Amino acid sequence: MNTSNAVKYFLEYHENNSKRNTIKYYKYIANQFEKSFGEKELSSITSEDLLFFLTNLTVGAKQSTKNGRYTVMKAFFNFFRDTMDINMPNPCNSLLLRKTFKPAKKVSWHILDKDVVDEAIFRTSKTKNRLLIELMARAGMRISEVLKIRPMDIDGRKITLEAPKSGKQHEIVYISQKLVDKIQNYIRSNNIKENERIFPLSYSGGRKIVGKAGEMVGVKIRPHDLRRFAATYASRSGVPIEIISKVILRHSNLATTELYLGKVTDNEALKWIETLYGY
Repeated sequence: MNTSNAVKYFLEYHENNSKRNTIKYYKYIANQFEKSFGEKELSSITSEDLLFFLTNLTVGAKQSTKNGRYTVMKAFFNFFRDTMDINMPNPCNSLLLRKTFKPAKKVSWHILDKDVVDEAIFRTSKTKNRLLIELMARAGMRISEVLKIRPMDIDGRKITLEAPKSGKQHEIVYISQKLVDKIQNYIRSNNIKENERIFPLSYSGGRKIVGKAGEMVGVKIRPHDLRRFAATYASRSGVPIEIISKVILRHSNLATTELYLGKVTDNEALKWIETLYGY
């Protein structure tokens, strides 16, 4: 089987069995692979061929991106080994490839303190900007999700996200009644129509608002820091990890959620011990 036909079968399988974002990612890499080796027999492709291909495909990329693209190619060859020829070697299994495209080192995220987040929200004077920050910090929303919200997406204390990152048709975000009231007051005060975006900003514009809020309290804050804060604060408040994962962060598995939860600092540990056993 030549590579062009192999790519075709591989993508057809994932179009019927995988999530939309996975399909999109696989399609990009598989199509690039086809351009390089289209007429070549799949079984004749060597580890050296893949090293050349992946090196060119990942020039200037982060290690996590390099590992992700290597993992796709490994899955590609495993697919044909598992479905067509169990004796077919996987050229991705060479020591050089595994070392070159190894997983990136795990990052230890800095988790914001509640007092810092509250102060950043309080010092943000514009209602629109304050609400944008609150939706990330209080509901665990991604900035891209917040920027898409329309009045028609809000029903009581639920916000419906259309075409979310997960690839599902929609997801539900739950917010407090207090935050609902603030948003509805803002919508009425600014005469925002049902199908108009509540926050008509670009992604970079939203990031600047968050960054400026951090500057006012002397801390560097990025949009995703607020999502991590929402998860960690919920965890420290006793919310079960299943609720944090499935409801607040809307992750497909708990392992992903655990990456978001910050490590316990010495100060935090001492506060908990004092609360539990102090006299």
